[in-house]
Amino acid sequence: MEQKNKESEWFGYQKVNPNSKTNMVLDVFDSVAPKYDLMNDLMSAGIHRAWKQKFIKLIRPRPNKKLLDVAGGTGDIAFKYLKECNNIADITVCDINANMLKHGKDRAVNKGILDSIEWIEGNAESLPFKDEQFDVYTISFGLRNVTNIDNALNDAYRVLKPGGKFFCLEFSEVKNPVFSKIYDLYSFKILPNIGKLIAKDKESYKYLAESIRQFPNQDDFKYRLEDAGFKNVKYHNLSNGIAAIHIGEK
Repeated sequence: MEQKNKESEWFGYQKVNPNSKTNMVLDVFDSVAPKYDLMNDLMSAGIHRAWKQKFIKLIRPRPNKKLLDVAGGTGDIAFKYLKECNNIADITVCDINANMLKHGKDRAVNKGILDSIEWIEGNAESLPFKDEQFDVYTISFGLRNVTNIDNALNDAYRVLKPGGKFFCLEFSEVKNPVFSKIYDLYSFKILPNIGKLIAKDKESYKYLAESIRQFPNQDDFKYRLEDAGFKNVKYHNLSNGIAAIHIGEK
């Protein structure tokens, strides 16, 4: 399938060789992994927690539903899903970054639930799973970092069972023009400096801000989900479009 947007050629606002992008993104998350959760709280003033609770509510976790959480190395979504199922659930976390997976496993050890989740290293564009294995596919703030989004959507469709559901929580396009200007000021002027101060890494957070603007807006992403084969596609805006939850069914 021909890409609608050439995100594979862009690392934030920097044009790159698509063959290099995956490793460049890996380097970013190698750098930010130790401070990832703290920085999420600082970047969003804690609002990301409310977004994730809304995400989980829409998923409606069930113990008999097999969950695949992609790019979920820190375990945030998996832990919330498991809790909603009273610690009885079939959950697999898959992440391309070994350091993020280590961080998630460490958190799971501290919670005493390490053995309740399967942790797999793998690429969202070519998942290491057979066809039609999962009832629910989730990806939270990870899809914009994938080199080829359409490949990831096609593989999400492949690994879902018929009737399975796709859920994506991702930054999106702010709808209010006045608020958009304030958000841009924060994203490009303040956020990288917070990254420099807390995570000792200004450039990675500059990339993360830029990657948000490169991600398809709500309607463009809806069309791309439909092109991948998903039906009943819809989205829910969060905080005036700063983020959105996208849902599709196989």
